[in-house]
Amino acid sequence: MNPSSPATTAPPHKARSHSWRLLLLMVTIAFAVAEGAFQLGWLAGVDEVNTDLWHRLSGKRFDPSHVVLVEVDDPSLQKYEDPLVFWAPVYARALKTLREAGATVIGIDFLLTITPEPWLKKYNLTANEGLKNYDLPFRQELNAGKTILAGAVRPTQGDDDFTLPIPEYLLSLPNSDLTSHIGLADLTIDPDGAIRRFTFAPKLKLDAQTAKSAPRLTLSALLSVHAHGQKATANEWLIGGRQYNNDNKNPITYAGPPGTFPRVPIHKVLEEKALLDPVIQALKDKVIIIGGNFEGMNDAHDTPYSVGLFKRSKVIMTGPEIQANIAETLMSGRATVDAPDWLRVAATLFMLFATIAIGLRTSPWIGLPVICVGIVISLASGYIAFQKFILFPSAHMQLALFAGFFMMLGFRLTREERDKASIRRQFEGYASDDVVNLLLDGESKLDLKGQSMNITVLFSDIRNFTTITEKLTAHETVEFLNAYFPRIIDIIKAEGGRIDKFIGDAVMAEFGAPYPFPDHAARGLRAAARMRTAAADFKGWMDKRFPNRDIPDFAIGIGIHTGNAVVGEIGTDVKKEFTAIGDTVNVASRLEGETKTLSCVIVASADTVRAAGDIAVTGKHDTIPVKGRAKFVEVYEILDVKA
Repeated sequence: MNPSSPATTAPPHKARSHSWRLLLLMVTIAFAVAEGAFQLGWLAGVDEVNTDLWHRLSGKRFDPSHVVLVEVDDPSLQKYEDPLVFWAPVYARALKTLREAGATVIGIDFLLTITPEPWLKKYNLTANEGLKNYDLPFRQELNAGKTILAGAVRPTQGDDDFTLPIPEYLLSLPNSDLTSHIGLADLTIDPDGAIRRFTFAPKLKLDAQTAKSAPRLTLSALLSVHAHGQKATANEWLIGGRQYNNDNKNPITYAGPPGTFPRVPIHKVLEEKALLDPVIQALKDKVIIIGGNFEGMNDAHDTPYSVGLFKRSKVIMTGPEIQANIAETLMSGRATVDAPDWLRVAATLFMLFATIAIGLRTSPWIGLPVICVGIVISLASGYIAFQKFILFPSAHMQLALFAGFFMMLGFRLTREERDKASIRRQFEGYASDDVVNLLLDGESKLDLKGQSMNITVLFSDIRNFTTITEKLTAHETVEFLNAYFPRIIDIIKAEGGRIDKFIGDAVMAEFGAPYPFPDHAARGLRAAARMRTAAADFKGWMDKRFPNRDIPDFAIGIGIHTGNAVVGEIGTDVKKEFTAIGDTVNVASRLEGETKTLSCVIVASADTVRAAGDIAVTGKHDTIPVKGRAKFVEVYEILDVKA
């Protein structure tokens, strides 16, 4: 008999084609998931967290060169003890000094909705010449046209309304032009309370008549428009090399954390010889924002420098400094822009192809670090782009990589489960459950496509089988085989062997495959010795079951050989079986046949005896030729096996 048979495997190009199709499918699905989430805005929060982190890591990003803060700070309040409502003359002096110092335009980031003049008149306190026209110097400065006042939008159920400075101040503006001299100080606040974006000209619900004369630009935008000599009534504005229009929302390019902007205390501007001070002289051609920075003021806000993933810091920024950051963003041309779509798509696809291709060829434990490296690269890319004033949506790439990883993991787990199920089906009934479990749980996985293994092969058949079957009916033949085979199968499985196949009355079994027991030779010899005992017992069963039938005494022959063999799934797409092929199998089969010539029950090669160690009790010893093999084989008769 020749148990060897040719193997058929799938062509390499088909396997490669399947791998590429799988890779393309996973990349497509992962990218589609990330792109869908990106387009729906679901990743905006994650990108904000990343961008906030970039702000905190970067610290100061550049030196502002267009805007200076003039602050009403605590020392200034202590020096000028009057309440702020009485500060119109103070503002007037400061505006005059700043105008004479050459400031381009000055914005006041206070809502001047109260003046003491009506109160002074009510109590007849205007007899003093200085009180008759208490606000006059301030109104004169407003009329000079260099000052922008702050207003605010007051939403209502109908059209929008405004909180504006008192009418006396509005009438003092050049031509009473509110559009050109009132900037809306409202800040765009995100749902988490932080300020990250600005609006150049917000969309307002106003009737046509009101819209003609109402404020329309935000405070920082109007300051920038004046600084560039453009008109507030235009529909588009070219500021810092970029085009802006109504409701044009943009990220604020923060120069740095709170305290980054140059600032001058207002009391320094009010000094008698302030114009001779180099600090004041340096304000020439600058945009000035006058605002508060004193203890207890409520115009302070969260920015990317104060929000974090888990908590907020105490590093809040005053409203005037936020206005300064917006104006500097506009005038410096350092606008933060979104990365182009082609770059986002190309970078994400590249990372997906690279990580999934590696992940599909390695274990999940290697695939996970690869994905983590990809995520680190995406974060690093986002940070590097941020330094160039580009917002790269790294969350898009991160989601794509996570989606790719979970698909890889699902595929690997599904494939492993399929492989385990296939292996269990392959060996179920032919190897013990313990062996199958060892095989499935072991670190080294069985390669069903074929591998070389050192194994012990056992062949056994029934003596005088043809003569026995001539004395029995077909049903009786099947009956006695079904009674005999389970006895020896249990022995082989108990020793960790696998039933390879039944060839008529013969049995082929392997030890050391599929699970690579290191003592497979000893297991094979023990199984052979126990099979001989079982066969002797089965002789009694045959005598009792078929008495007086002139049946030859039941006996078996066993051949065992140890060596290298190729094991794997062999066959066609219609039918495959896991088997062993090669010289080792052929020699074991021939040795089983030699048991008749040598008048032995068990014949084992010297290779098996040596590999088993000092456990075999041997009898006859010979060197015999084997059909199909040029080299003779040294063999031993196995009489018993030591415990």
